[in-house]
Amino acid sequence: MFELALQCPEDRVEPIGEALDALDALSVSVEDADADTDAELALFGEPGMPAPADGWQRSRVRALFHSAAAASDAAQLLAAQDFFVGCQVVSVAEVPDQDWVRLTQSQFSPVEITPRFWIVPTWHEPPAGAREVIRLDPGLAFGTGTHPTTRMCLRWIATRPLPGPRVLDYGCGSGILAIGAALMGAADVDAVDIDPAAVTSTGQNAHANGVVLRAGSPELASGHYDLVLANILATPLKVLAPLLCAHVASGGALVLAGILERQADELIEAYRPWAALQVADREEGWILMTAQC
Repeated sequence: MFELALQCPEDRVEPIGEALDALDALSVSVEDADADTDAELALFGEPGMPAPADGWQRSRVRALFHSAAAASDAAQLLAAQDFFVGCQVVSVAEVPDQDWVRLTQSQFSPVEITPRFWIVPTWHEPPAGAREVIRLDPGLAFGTGTHPTTRMCLRWIATRPLPGPRVLDYGCGSGILAIGAALMGAADVDAVDIDPAAVTSTGQNAHANGVVLRAGSPELASGHYDLVLANILATPLKVLAPLLCAHVASGGALVLAGILERQADELIEAYRPWAALQVADREEGWILMTAQC
C-alpha cells in the first residue's frame, strides 16, 4: 500500500478529495498541516453549534493507493488540473503493513464507571475488581461509555438504588443505559430510538450481555416508568420535555444528559412546568440533570 501526501489551502481540499476519490484512492484523510506546532488550529465544535471554521488554512491530504504507480499517476494527473493551483505534492511513500484490526482495538480500553462497574470491549479481559460488566464494542450507534454523558448516566444508575423495576431509555443508541439498568436490577426495561440501526444494535448488545429488554421505535414506550433516562442533546430534550415527564411515575426519577454546562438554565426553564431539574453531576464541560417527579 502506498500513500500520496499533498498540501493544500482550505479552499482546495474539497475538489482535491473528490478527484482522489475519482482516481480510486482506497481512502482519503485530511489533517492540519501545522499540527503539533505553534500554528496548530483547533476546530472543535459544540453539539448543535457550527464549527468555528470549515477547515484549516493549510491542510495535509493523505490518500492510500494499492501501488506506487497508482499513487504517482494520481499525483501527476492532479498536478495538471486548474484546481491544483496553490497545492503541492509532499511525498509518495510506502505504508508498512500493519494489523489494522489489532491497531484499532488497541485504541479502546475498558472504561471504569465505578471501581466495581466497567464497560469492557470483547477483546479485553475484565479488570480484576469488576463485578458488573457491560461487554460493548465501539460501533455505529452512539453510546460506548467513552463519552462523559454516558459515563455520568451509568454512574448515576450504579451508585444508588433504582427507584423501581420499570425503566425507559429514550434515545437508546447502543442500548448501554438500558443494559446498565437491567444489570443493576431493573426487571422491566424499554429502550426506544428513532434510528432502526440503534434498535437493532440495542437488541444485539442486550443479547450479548445476557439481559432481557424490549427495543423498538418511540411508540413502544407506554405508561409510567420508575426511571426515565434520556441521553440525547439539549435541543431535543427541551422539545421532549412534556413527553418524557408524562412517562415518569409518581415518585419516579428523570435523568437527562447530553447537556453542556452553559445550557443548564435553558433546561431548567423548559422543564419547570413538570419537574424541578437540578444538576447532579459534571464532567468535562457536560452536566447530568435529574428530577424526582
